[in-house]
Amino acid sequence: MCQNNKISVVINTYNEEKSLAEILEYVKDFDEVLVCDMESSDKTVEIARKYGCNIVSFPKDGCSIVEPARDFAIHSAKYQWVLVVDADEIIPAALKKYLYEYIKDDGCGDALLIPRKNYVMNKYVENSYPDYQLRFMKQDKTKWPPIIHARPVVDGVTDRIPSEKTELAMIHKSSTVAKELEKMNIYTSNEIDKRPNEKISLFKIFVKCTMRFFKSYVFKGGFRYGIRGLVYAVNAANYKFYTMIKIWEKQNENTI
Repeated sequence: MCQNNKISVVINTYNEEKSLAEILEYVKDFDEVLVCDMESSDKTVEIARKYGCNIVSFPKDGCSIVEPARDFAIHSAKYQWVLVVDADEIIPAALKKYLYEYIKDDGCGDALLIPRKNYVMNKYVENSYPDYQLRFMKQDKTKWPPIIHARPVVDGVTDRIPSEKTELAMIHKSSTVAKELEKMNIYTSNEIDKRPNEKISLFKIFVKCTMRFFKSYVFKGGFRYGIRGLVYAVNAANYKFYTMIKIWEKQNENTI
């Protein structure tokens, strides 16, 4: 297999000893697995070594976003094609096969959007699907901006896997409610710098948050999944709420 038909899997980690071994089991047969560790203090690096991963380090230095480390990791990979995987995501065998078939086609694009199935409290909730993620790309065509939740910028053609091919979706494992709240606090704080001048009003907060809840819970059928569907919809609305409130707080910090 020529180098252009090989794939590097890139995983960014920080204290992922509880989940990393399972994730590596699903990707260990790719041509390269590169773990970019942000100074973990647990057994993350030890587990990565056990699986024969290539390991690079990226300084955490108080940084609460992973995007700069993602960009560094992508361009540290050995092969042109890179699949970016989080330490709580599973890559099904069918998706692996599809990716190798995709890059064999001389007419393929430079990047690929992959659908993702999100799990809440250990069960799949369909109201978030397809939740497309841009995670498969040519490294020399890609730049990942250092902004929270930013998508990589690809200088070229981006294709997508049809959403009806559910067997090809990545699987996003669930975490605890406490962990989700912890991440929400970090992520919403980092959203402030993305739109510091956004105009915030009580009406806008009410409309945006309400619509986000109804989109997930009603329009996309979250009500069919009981408490899990409700949790997902409430978290989606809360993310918007706390982002907007933190922006407003920053804008008015001298008058509060």
